Amino acid sequence: MNDALSQVDLIREAFYYQSRFAGATMVFKIDFPVTGDPCFPGLMKDLSLLAQTGFKVVIVPGAKERIDEVLKQQDITSSFRDVSGFPLRITGAGAIPFVEMAAFNAATYFMTILAGNKVTALIGNFVRARGLGVINGVDMEHTGTVDKIYTDSICRVLNLGMVPILPCIGWSPAGKPYNVSSDEIALAVSAALGASKLFIISAHGSLRLDSITLNEKPGIREDGSIIRLTPQEAETIIKANDISGTGNDGSVQMLRELKLALKACRSGVDRVHLIDGREEGVVLKELFSNLGVGTMIYSDKYESIRPFQSGDLPDVLRLMEPLMKNGFLVRRSADQIEENKDDYAVFEIDGSIHACGALHNWGEHQGEIAAIATDPLYKDLGLGRRIVGFFIEKARNMGLRRVFALTTLSQDWFEALGFTETQVESLPAQKRKVYDQSRKSKVFALDL
Repeated sequence: MNDALSQVDLIREAFYYQSRFAGATMVFKIDFPVTGDPCFPGLMKDLSLLAQTGFKVVIVPGAKERIDEVLKQQDITSSFRDVSGFPLRITGAGAIPFVEMAAFNAATYFMTILAGNKVTALIGNFVRARGLGVINGVDMEHTGTVDKIYTDSICRVLNLGMVPILPCIGWSPAGKPYNVSSDEIALAVSAALGASKLFIISAHGSLRLDSITLNEKPGIREDGSIIRLTPQEAETIIKANDISGTGNDGSVQMLRELKLALKACRSGVDRVHLIDGREEGVVLKELFSNLGVGTMIYSDKYESIRPFQSGDLPDVLRLMEPLMKNGFLVRRSADQIEENKDDYAVFEIDGSIHACGALHNWGEHQGEIAAIATDPLYKDLGLGRRIVGFFIEKARNMGLRRVFALTTLSQDWFEALGFTETQVESLPAQKRKVYDQSRKSKVFALDL
């Protein structure tokens, strides 16, 4: 009887998380050694299942070990340089053609297995890069860094139900190839797409208390693996442990992944999961259960969001005015904002307001997310996405069943957040009465 109840609880929990994250964008950075493990086909089958059931899956294959193999075959020796705590390969002119070959070979392997699971994938030039140049007197040559992620192209691929694969190669606007760290690409694409989750999948075990120095114990499992960490706890661990240099033992790699996870959280990714790809069903176990099997680093994305106060009006108008002038937002007066001030919230950082928005209840269990404006200087922090997430949670707490937004220029952005286009006729009657036919705004909705 207890076993049956336990199974029911697991099923309920799985349905809860499936409903919560359906349509969400998730990035999977998978280290190359995972591909050689017997559990790898099962891992890819699970990712295929996620893609087939409405999740937006993005894959960033690690290729370091494959590149090592290819360069060794060509009798080319690599050296590495520590850059901000991460070892980067110095890629010479003679090496870059073989680095490209190895990177695309690794990416093609992922695409082949996805095809075997009836999922279409696309390897593309989604990364614009620039050279790192000379660092502390060392010419990094064809080693580069992310200059831009082509999010529009990736979103088009995702909206077609396909899986984009990003190899560790980027190109300059002139077409010059650069070897770019797959860690950096995973971080950049997660932030650019506003991913709900970033999975860092490795082949060296879980983050455990016996492998790190930590003064205060976080939540742990019976086997000593860490269940979850806040960004502050992750930073404490990183500062207490030495990860400098170019060493690659398991504990150092885990700490580097933790540092990558911390960067991702501070770039706007809500949850980052460190998991061992050698465990059967690891992604599903981590995604569809509360405790999971890996280590989750999570940020409180609402920690800086608070209700609007009358004294916030000048800052809110400052943020909204450029968008109202350019037609992104419907013009609102100070009196109109004050009249509906209970609907508004602001995103405050260090005492300054850098984003705002509103949730209007139009009856019929529907709410409108509106007046989203962010400080352009803080665009890389994903403030707009985070404040929309705040209003989605608020709508759920209010008992609303659906939220919608009207837009003339931001349809791709709302689609990336899981909204789908619908008809004006689906709006509540009170909203239809005031719908501005001259703007011809498109309607995007999200069922709760």
